[in-house]
Amino acid sequence: MLLKTFGWSFAVTALGLVAAVFYGGWTGFGIVAILSILEISLSFDNAVVNAGILKKMSAFWQKIFLTIGVLIAVFGMRLVFPVAIVAISAKIGPIEAVRLALNDKDQYQQLVTDAHPSIAAFGGMFLLMIFLDFVFEDRDIKWLGWLERPLAKLGKIDMLSVCIALIVLMVTAMTFAANAHQHGGTHVDKAETVLLSGVAGLITYLVVGGLSGFFENKLEEEEEREHEQEEEAKKSGKKVPAVVMAGKAAFFMFLYLEVLDASFSFDGVIGAFAITNDIVLMALGLGIGAMYVRSLTVYLVRQGTLDDYVYLEHGAHYAIGALAVILLVTIQYEIHEVITGSVGVLLIAWSFFSSVRRNKALARAEGNGSGSDEKSEVASGV
Repeated sequence: MLLKTFGWSFAVTALGLVAAVFYGGWTGFGIVAILSILEISLSFDNAVVNAGILKKMSAFWQKIFLTIGVLIAVFGMRLVFPVAIVAISAKIGPIEAVRLALNDKDQYQQLVTDAHPSIAAFGGMFLLMIFLDFVFEDRDIKWLGWLERPLAKLGKIDMLSVCIALIVLMVTAMTFAANAHQHGGTHVDKAETVLLSGVAGLITYLVVGGLSGFFENKLEEEEEREHEQEEEAKKSGKKVPAVVMAGKAAFFMFLYLEVLDASFSFDGVIGAFAITNDIVLMALGLGIGAMYVRSLTVYLVRQGTLDDYVYLEHGAHYAIGALAVILLVTIQYEIHEVITGSVGVLLIAWSFFSSVRRNKALARAEGNGSGSDEKSEVASGV
């Protein structure tokens, strides 16, 4: 069962890692491995959401999503999007960006280095918004309760995450402005670039969130309409045709899933720029990760067991927050990719083992016949 579900993912992993060794040696191997782990972890909540919606779809639409939908996710977001970011930031054509990345690494590296402040500001703000919206939301299950409880109370203030993100951006831009005065104004353009790119990242986040919300509302409307039709049919003794029941709603589900997958892909793609600027290594690592998202989605639909690791979503979002900070710091200071990658992986590993410990504690509480208060304390985090 496991091999059947994850077989293609294992095969793509082996091919991707071999290609990484041929392309970038053992350093390339390490970067691709870190990127793959990060992408899988950051996309775990994507797989959980996908599975929840996919269960409601007919076999036909499930197949459409797991074939065409994944092709869009792998090639559209994980392969094309990084190239597009580099091309826009460096002000060159996408074909030229790929040609330079493959044939003239020195010039490509120089272009990406020059464009790094705009990429980092855009990505840092986008990731920061994901993190802030997560920690300011009140959840039944809390991982680091001592931190998440007060943050959830603060989150009741409207638009707090946007305000904090803009303050962070202003401080970052002002830091470059201060450096510009100290160095005779040589970094004025850099400060302006950081400010504009950061605002663009914030707008992109809001637009993607708006699209997700729009399709979610459409989906709810269609489900409600189908439910009403089903109730009317039961009262009148008629049977509603299956095509009507699955057609329009399933189409909106598919669109909703694609928009959601695109929004979930942003964090992995943008976070990858904190680890490497090489779009070939990036494509290999993110491509491997995207295959596991598909396999995890299938596994969840069939088994529904991976959602037992409730803190993984928390760990992934803390990793996103760490990547956001790292990206903003790398505008001015260089941070080694091993440190960048390790921070995210360690946070996710910590959340995984915390989930395992929680499950064992809950099992012990049930075995000892403990009351609901103890179970609720375990579930709410430390």
